[in-house]
Amino acid sequence: MKTLNVNTEIKNVVLVHGAFADGSGFKALYNELTKNGYNVSVVQNPLTSLEDDVLATHVALDRIAGPAILAGHSWGGAVITEAGNHPNVAALVYIAAFQPDNGESALQWLQTAAPAPENGVLPPDEKGIVYYDKDKYHTGFCADIDADEAAFMYASQGAFYAKGFVTPITHAAWRDKPAYGLIATEDKSIAPEIQHAMYKRSNTKVTEIKGSHVIFMSQPEKVAAVIIEAATQGAQK
Repeated sequence: MKTLNVNTEIKNVVLVHGAFADGSGFKALYNELTKNGYNVSVVQNPLTSLEDDVLATHVALDRIAGPAILAGHSWGGAVITEAGNHPNVAALVYIAAFQPDNGESALQWLQTAAPAPENGVLPPDEKGIVYYDKDKYHTGFCADIDADEAAFMYASQGAFYAKGFVTPITHAAWRDKPAYGLIATEDKSIAPEIQHAMYKRSNTKVTEIKGSHVIFMSQPEKVAAVIIEAATQGAQK
């Protein structure tokens, strides 16, 4: 296995989206990072299984010559927890994201708190696909972006297969690599108390941001600042 040169400046960032979304939601965060000199890759997860999403993330990481910060939103947190074992990953950033341990699934954590009334996650359909209630999408998923942007986000989301939610992590990368967590204090999709519990358990360095589940869209400067912090601290070690 290739070993990273920890003294190398980290200028690569790989972004992993979650369920009920696709990579286009990262545009504002992409702009913030690239204007600060970072090389950003956005993974388009197939959302068909944990294994498929990890593979898609590894494909992106394989193309990078050097260390990278791997950041995931929501379901993407479970993906980076497994995919983060890739040798090019220097640190992990969880953006209002799941952070399971070995043998745990994302669904286990989601069930540790009662859902908010605004939460619109629906039961799996006959194909095993989970969708978000269209009438609740704006208020429950992305309340602090405008209605037109929320409508596009809903229309462009991928089909999320429920089996990913129940697949356990085999090797949690945060046990071996630095981890940073952003807690969305107004989150109606993953309760803030769930985020606090996960990140406290793992000794993740936490930053709280007042905002909805999509703080990377509504407050990209603050999210970018944490990613840049992870890159800067990783390069100094």
